[in-house]
Amino acid sequence: MQSKLIKIGTRGSKLALAQAYETRNRLMATHGMGEDDFEIVVIKTTGDRILDRPLSEAGGKGLFTKEIEDALLDGRIDMAVHSSKDMPTWLPDGLELSCFLPREDVRDAFISRKYTCLTDMPEGAVVGTSSLRRQALVKKLRPDLKVITYRGNVQRRLQKLDEGVAEATLLACAGLKRLGDEDVITAPIEVEQFLPAVGQGAITIESRIGDEMISGLLAGIHHETTAKELACERAFLRVLDGSCRTPIAGLAQVDGDRLTFSGLVLLPDGSEHYDIIVAGSADEAEMVGVNAANRLKEKAGEAFFAAVLAACQ
Repeated sequence: MQSKLIKIGTRGSKLALAQAYETRNRLMATHGMGEDDFEIVVIKTTGDRILDRPLSEAGGKGLFTKEIEDALLDGRIDMAVHSSKDMPTWLPDGLELSCFLPREDVRDAFISRKYTCLTDMPEGAVVGTSSLRRQALVKKLRPDLKVITYRGNVQRRLQKLDEGVAEATLLACAGLKRLGDEDVITAPIEVEQFLPAVGQGAITIESRIGDEMISGLLAGIHHETTAKELACERAFLRVLDGSCRTPIAGLAQVDGDRLTFSGLVLLPDGSEHYDIIVAGSADEAEMVGVNAANRLKEKAGEAFFAAVLAACQ
């Protein structure tokens, strides 16, 4: 089917590499290819370099994608593997999200050395997370807890728990499962209580528009159900102009030919929030997301979104 080496671009974290290898392995199994048909190209992004402050202060979404997309545009790589929740809602000209892999567990994981769940934590206990969404949801559920900014890879976050920097942290179940670290999860948090980030649990592959050879390879591993769910969620985020600076959650779930979407927007301190549930045809997933966002904007009102922006600045 092809003769040239296929170069897969990725960040260098353990999770990013696990996702790149999963993509490569699926391509190998589907097309009868070997490891020597591929090269994994590690690219360091701006987000990887920023360790001293919250990403929301440095520009939000796009910090983990720009350098990889530059390499894709200039031909240094042939495809880019991303965590869907890292992707900006607008892509550079010439690029597209051409493939989604089957979605993993969408839930957030509660991790603690002392407590079994958020509700068990005593007043004033410390939860560490770098996600504005998770910070806002923790404060919504437990305004008496202290939430601190808490970054690092899985191992570093667990080390910080052991050092007493925080008494609990929150990570995506999907990432932990892909790393084989599921045993560190104290308890998954059900989506009815803790709505996930848009795109959580989904791997997406970005490629150049018009690259028929790469598109043909990726078509063989594309998961249409995940694509429809992400089309809905990303449309919702796009209408709300969501970024790492805005606490927004959203989850689309396809069941047969129907799609149900749940969306949520919060003030960063969790003191005010608005939610929405919309259902529609799975074949009109993007329109379901747009409709949900417009209805939520009307429900919350301009003053709420102005307050969100002011609080995130």
